[in-house]
Amino acid sequence: MNVLIIEDRYSLSDEIAKFLKYEGFLCDLAYNKREAAEKLFVNTYDFVLLDLGLPDGDGLDLLKEFRQLPNREDAIIVLTARGATEDKVKGLNLGADDYLGKPFDLSELHSRMHAILRRKHRLVKNDINLHGFVIDIQNREVSFKDSKINLTKKEFDILNFLVLNKNRVISRLQLTEHVWGDVLEINSDSNFVDVHVKNLRKKLQAHTPIDWFETVRSIGYKINN
Repeated sequence: MNVLIIEDRYSLSDEIAKFLKYEGFLCDLAYNKREAAEKLFVNTYDFVLLDLGLPDGDGLDLLKEFRQLPNREDAIIVLTARGATEDKVKGLNLGADDYLGKPFDLSELHSRMHAILRRKHRLVKNDINLHGFVIDIQNREVSFKDSKINLTKKEFDILNFLVLNKNRVISRLQLTEHVWGDVLEINSDSNFVDVHVKNLRKKLQAHTPIDWFETVRSIGYKINN
């Protein structure tokens, strides 16, 4: 999953990015409002971690501007040293999904991100059962009848994103954005997405037929419930 960290303190930004990368996230960094706006208006993210005290503007203003963009579902967690209830209420009213005061524990941030995922996709727990397969979105594991399936990081990310959006057609561009990150750095003519999907299918198919994993011609892929 793709995360934008908007934080002007380089040491804290790097610490968050290092932790989240270890947990399997892709991380993009912005150190001020201008950089953040440029990235937000070009890329889509699963999560945006937003510091309010930016050197060139207020993070709340950026939040307000971003939430006016159409068709964006990026989850936003406000990270700030501001403790006033007024700021918390304003941030949540402007469209923040959660609010975490500094200093905070990285494990709590991680848990809050997964809590948002569960709410967004109407999950009761982190395990998703699908046609005999169990996808553990927090521990990044896939199994079939208690037999663990050895997937690469990208294969898991593809399956995870498709499963979270089951019954929806997901384009190759959407997969690229959420699994590989910045689309501007990727050759749009490459078939690397199809290659990874082919390998993923092969590993799943080794356990049971997967007719529920559908290719939508000229568009992308769809997982049916």
